[in-house]
Amino acid sequence: MNIKLKLIYLILILTLNFSCIEKKSIENGLNKSEFVESSKNDTLKFTSGIRAIFQDSKGNYWFGSLQEGVAVYNGKSFIYFNSDDGLSDNQIHNIQEDKAGIIWFNTQQGVSSYDGKKIVNHTKADIEKSQTTFPIQITKPLNGQWMKSDNDLWFEAGTKEGVYRYDGKNLIYLAFPPHKVLNHYDNLFAVTGISKGKNNMIWFATYAGVFGYNGKEFTIINDETLGLDRNIAPLHIRSIFEDSKGRLWIGNNGIGVLLREGDSIINFSEKNNLIHPASGKKGDTSMPGTLEHIFTIAEDGEGNIWFGDRDTGIWKYDGVKMTSYTKKDGLSNDNALSIFEDNKGVLWFGMADGKLYKFNGNTFEKQL
Repeated sequence: MNIKLKLIYLILILTLNFSCIEKKSIENGLNKSEFVESSKNDTLKFTSGIRAIFQDSKGNYWFGSLQEGVAVYNGKSFIYFNSDDGLSDNQIHNIQEDKAGIIWFNTQQGVSSYDGKKIVNHTKADIEKSQTTFPIQITKPLNGQWMKSDNDLWFEAGTKEGVYRYDGKNLIYLAFPPHKVLNHYDNLFAVTGISKGKNNMIWFATYAGVFGYNGKEFTIINDETLGLDRNIAPLHIRSIFEDSKGRLWIGNNGIGVLLREGDSIINFSEKNNLIHPASGKKGDTSMPGTLEHIFTIAEDGEGNIWFGDRDTGIWKYDGVKMTSYTKKDGLSNDNALSIFEDNKGVLWFGMADGKLYKFNGNTFEKQL
């Protein structure tokens, strides 16, 4: 074969390879120009914490980091997105999918979406310019009227005292109702967690309290309603979750887990002797064997409640007893930031060092 024929053959092979890569990307709803084909030895390249894990309707896994944007894994290959691709920020708090299959990202600096072709920023540039971007009609940053439906997506609103609601057409900013300001720290009522519950309820956790909304009225939980002394043991909420039984779990950075059943609220950590006697009940580092700084809460298909603690690893509550999992059980560190159960009932855990784990029923196995 002469040199000219060799060159033609090489070009043909490269063209076919790139066509296959692009075809796989489109088939999985992931149409990005720089598609990364992973080898069997390839691993998730994040080094910052994994704060969000999500599986979309096509089976793709999405991982949101603290500093490096988003990675999506289709079972074979990774694609990475960050602010250079249009994300409003590289710190990802949550990932969701709407009825049209569009993926939504709640970042530190705003809300972005990905339709399989491009990323659109909806709350940073578009609202500032009062523009409209198909297919989403963007409202001006004024207080909207509170309402809700089953298909809503809800988002944190940065340092604002409210949330964004997406109803399938409009993304609307909703300010929280009038509430008592118990001190004057900045961003006291910035949203730190959102959980949908029973009886048409949705819960919004903020550093200083909880707002529950059922489509008609609000329920407010704060230091005053709980009888807490802000100078000794203040609320500093970092996670919230309503389970399948209608129990509301409120994870704090300092005073542990609060559990609301019906109209009563108890300190679940305190009841289970998981607050150290010498704890400052604020931001100080926890001693081993405690549950004082809870940054993520989830429920598995068997009804077990899982907690990710900043300092003491992962905990499971089976309704009777608490079980602790730390580095001795195969984890790379004791700071879990995200917990997610996929469509096969497999539990995934995102750690503060960028590592991912699955739980096999006894120990944790590193993934990707």
